[in-house]
Amino acid sequence: MQLSIQNLEKIKAPGIVKPGKDLFTLPEKVLQFGTGVLLRGLPDYFIDKANRQGVFNGRIVVVKSTESGDSGAFDRQNGLYTLCVRGLSQGKNIEENIICSAISRVLSARDQWGEILQCAKDPAMQVIISNTTEVGIRLVEESIRPGGGQAGTPQPGSPVSYPGKLLAFLYERYQAFEGSAEAGMVIIPTELIIDNGKKLAAILLELAGFNRLEPGFIDWLREHNHFCSSLVDRIVPGKPRDEPLAELQKRLGYTDELLSIAEVYRLWAIEGGETVRSILSFVQADAGVIIRPDIEIYRELKIRLLNGTHTLSCGLAYLAGFGTVKQAMEDALFAAFVSDLMLKEIAPSIPYELPLSAALDFGAEVLDRFRNPNLQHQWLSITMQYSSKIKMRDIPVLLQHYKKHESPPVLFSLGFAAYLLFMRAVRKQGNVYEGQNKGVYYPINDERTAHFHALWEEFSPSELVSHVLREREWWGADLSVLKGFEEAVSKQLNALLNIGAAATLAAIRQKNSL
Repeated sequence: MQLSIQNLEKIKAPGIVKPGKDLFTLPEKVLQFGTGVLLRGLPDYFIDKANRQGVFNGRIVVVKSTESGDSGAFDRQNGLYTLCVRGLSQGKNIEENIICSAISRVLSARDQWGEILQCAKDPAMQVIISNTTEVGIRLVEESIRPGGGQAGTPQPGSPVSYPGKLLAFLYERYQAFEGSAEAGMVIIPTELIIDNGKKLAAILLELAGFNRLEPGFIDWLREHNHFCSSLVDRIVPGKPRDEPLAELQKRLGYTDELLSIAEVYRLWAIEGGETVRSILSFVQADAGVIIRPDIEIYRELKIRLLNGTHTLSCGLAYLAGFGTVKQAMEDALFAAFVSDLMLKEIAPSIPYELPLSAALDFGAEVLDRFRNPNLQHQWLSITMQYSSKIKMRDIPVLLQHYKKHESPPVLFSLGFAAYLLFMRAVRKQGNVYEGQNKGVYYPINDERTAHFHALWEEFSPSELVSHVLREREWWGADLSVLKGFEEAVSKQLNALLNIGAAATLAAIRQKNSL
């Protein structure tokens, strides 16, 4: 039996939170760009919880912006999906199975752009959410009108970029409501970049100028829309594999193509004042939603200690033979690497004025989350857009480290070396570059994969390190001038090539560097 509205009454397993029929008649209030598990496991979870409490009372129209993946499961299941929350909270084991009903429908930007623009004319629409990865919020000079395109190239349907799609939607809304102040939207990007709301607003204003949109619209965009920087924090590994999934669905009594596991911990920090708070009334439903004028401390702690540690560990962990974070944290040697990287190298060098004790306390909590035995967080999924993640999450920490020290951070250097090795492609299958580890091919999903493929073809490992560190335009700084860092990365990269990841880690531990 597959999860669907028609089959809800047939689901009899105890302890499952099911939606009431009244929730399916709520108006559509949210437009969401992105179908991924993080959105379903955090913002959509909060909205669903609020709806069940009779607070927000609004559903979500999801826009599928990319051609990859299949959105058919949303149609087959009427937008329903199960979120299985697993973990510890205040010493208590938490196990919740929630059938979420916040998603009303999923529309394809490629095939249903007209229907998406119709949503702009709905007076009930109030909120726009996005998660298009870190590379999604960038300026692409393109027409937002049908028949326009990037740099004048003809293009049917929707604009290519997320900012282009968003600007087209807002312009449609401006025209439909004749510039009414009440038609303005609360726009919340959740991409993990600094000041994501401010950056998105700036891109839209520049793109509006490129499209020569009228001054009245630009005034409306500035004055009556709230671009809220935000931070999301919840580990949502997605659907379990094979036997664990089969066992879980047997217990639930139904199959669910969209089922996802999520940890108990949850945080959505949103930058905003009282107007934003009144519109985002789902804040009342869960203490994990925080709306404050300044959320910088939440961002720095999370992006450096959780995301930054993940990013500097993922390549090394995969090369060492670990498939999931859980497996790596069960290994004493790798768990020590993760802990010391986070608490001894990253925490003291967070580029933000905060007490070290606050960073260490947060870090200890993150380590407990990494050890959650219920999560199967795949290291390969963390390597997605590896280069952008290192650039934004970890390089500011490295630069801050060198303001205090004249020697390189040993574990950071190893993590960076593992990144370079992970990025070595050995073949191309269709449009996907693949690396190889222990005889197994793996996909490299990164915007700089072709660039790295060329570098590995041309240079020796030490020459490659030197070249990459000098890419000032990419990193925002010449990393080769950092005393000893180039030598440290080259040494670790050669060790990884010659003796492998596990042996390299063991050698560092023997020298009491951990």
